[in-house]
Amino acid sequence: METVMITGGTGLVGTALTRLLLERGYKVIILTRKPEKGTNTAVRYAAWDVDNQTLDVNALQEADYIVHLAGANVGDKRWTAARKQEILESRTKSSELIVKSLQTHPNKIRKVISASATGYYGETKDHAFTETDPAATDFLGSTTLAWEQSIAPVKALDKKLVIFRTGIALSREGGALKEFYKPLKFGFATVLGSGDQYISWIHIQDLVRLYFNAIVNDHLEGTYNAVAPQPVRHKELMLAMAHAAKGNSFITSYVPAFALKLALGEMSIEVLKSVNVSSQKIQNTGFQFSYPTIGEAMAQLFK
Repeated sequence: METVMITGGTGLVGTALTRLLLERGYKVIILTRKPEKGTNTAVRYAAWDVDNQTLDVNALQEADYIVHLAGANVGDKRWTAARKQEILESRTKSSELIVKSLQTHPNKIRKVISASATGYYGETKDHAFTETDPAATDFLGSTTLAWEQSIAPVKALDKKLVIFRTGIALSREGGALKEFYKPLKFGFATVLGSGDQYISWIHIQDLVRLYFNAIVNDHLEGTYNAVAPQPVRHKELMLAMAHAAKGNSFITSYVPAFALKLALGEMSIEVLKSVNVSSQKIQNTGFQFSYPTIGEAMAQLFK
């Protein structure tokens, strides 16, 4: 029985991935600051402290794979200077701890699979970003670039590395979709800005299948966009959600860009940014999406 160690294992993606791994017969170790508060009796919770750069070495030495999902939530607080620093360092310092631990302690880790984000890319009108495009120079672009660079040294330790630049993960259990749905409870499908901006998204089940595929497919390594094959305009996404959840019983409303800027500050730039990202590289490996279109995804999520 192989063992997967997960950082950020209690978050939205980590919880869904843990569920899949347990179903498939894997042992799961979740690194957490407070292992005594772990609630899943099928999982081993092990301590790590990113600030002090320590982790449970015995747990590390049990693991065959590391899935690195840890990082402060980008969208839950206003981007003050302190919050931006926290967003960056929660990613880079946790990566540095993984690298240092693998350098220092004997281990049998074969592959490290790390999250990244489509925030790596800039804004686009028609161009579909591929993995060879450069990082944007804005806050999220520079943050995701630093994140990827901080985990890259594992390759020099004879470990394979997979990086998934993830779009908006759609799940009823949390994340962006839960926020998008809140106004719909009152009958409003709320479009942000003009609604013409591209959204590169992925169904949560496809996302965790990508991570699982990276574990079972020994040949898979490198950087891949973790997005569905068909990005959509923001308005299309909101209407697809509304139709799946409410049929025709909703009113479409708009939140103008200036109001978002007042409410969110710098973060409004990311909310309104148009990002069209290609999934062709991961599809070329043979991976097949269960929910390639927004209609199929929303139908499953709101069935």
